[in-house]
Parts: sequence; structure tokens; C-alpha cells
Amino acid sequence: MEPRKYTLTMLVENEPGVTARITGLFAGRGYNIETICGAPTANPKMSRITITTWASPQLLAQCMKQIQRLVNVIKLRDMTGEEAVKREMALVCVKAPPADRKQVEQIISDFQGRLLDKGQAHLIFEVTGDEMTVDVMLEQLAPFGIKNWPGPGSWPCTGNPDSSRKYPCFPFNC
Repeated sequence: MEPRKYTLTMLVENEPGVTARITGLFAGRGYNIETICGAPTANPKMSRITITTWASPQLLAQCMKQIQRLVNVIKLRDMTGEEAVKREMALVCVKAPPADRKQVEQIISDFQGRLLDKGQAHLIFEVTGDEMTVDVMLEQLAPFGIKNWPGPGSWPCTGNPDSSRKYPCFPFNC
């Protein structure tokens, strides 16, 4: 059977090494993690980890059994399917020289993106939507030149010398 994309979410004890044990389980058995996101819950003793992976149904069932055996895993759930609410968040740096700036800003606006930083020749923005919507927006911006799209996660910021902001945010080589 063909591999397909699955989304697993787990409630785990908020202890050092839990994420490493879970990712080690995937790596040790040859499973690839496409995305991973972890954060504490309202209860400081627990965290939620969400993983997307490509697998056959048989491999996924085996993987889920092995995850459930880990002592720090409280609850595991397969969130694959249409009934789950899923959002993709993207932080993007796109080339936007003065000649193209209005058109680039219009595309960002059309997809309800939020401008975070304006440089002399680039724009950094964030956008949230379903995976297909974000992909369509990136396709429309591709001809202008996407300088960087680090993917999902949290990105640290450093100074950007050509920024219009007093305290510029420069999360990647833009």
C-alpha cells in the first residue's frame, strides 16, 4: 500500500529527554519525521507533541504501538483526516525591489499575510492557512524570488541593516 501523510499528536510528560526518545524511536526504525512541534500545555507537567510523517498504514500502526509503550507518553492520537482542524504557519522572506513591491504586497494581502519587516529589496511576512492555501501563495510569489522560507517552527531574530524597523527582526539570511 502507498505511503500517505499522517499527523500524530501526543500528550507527554514535560520532562527532559521525552522528545529525544520519541524522535529516536522514529529514526531507529527508519521512519522519517516531516514536521515536529512541541509545546507545554496549560498543565505545566505535560506537553503536546505533534508529528507529521509519511508511512504505509502497516508502518504507522507499528510506530503507534511503539510510541504508546514509551513510559512518558500519556496519550497518543492519529489526527489524520478531514475532521481535524489543521493550520500551517509560514514565515517568508521574498524579494521585493521597488518596481515589484506593490504587486508582492498585494499577493501577501490577498492571502491575509501580515508584513513584519520591510527592507530595501525584500519583505518578511507571516501567513496562516491550510497547507494548500499556503502552497498556492508561495507559488504566486515564486517568480519574484523567495529568498528564504525556513518552514514551521520558532525562529530567532537578529538585526537587519536595511530594515525599516527601529529594532529589526532578521530571522534568517534574507
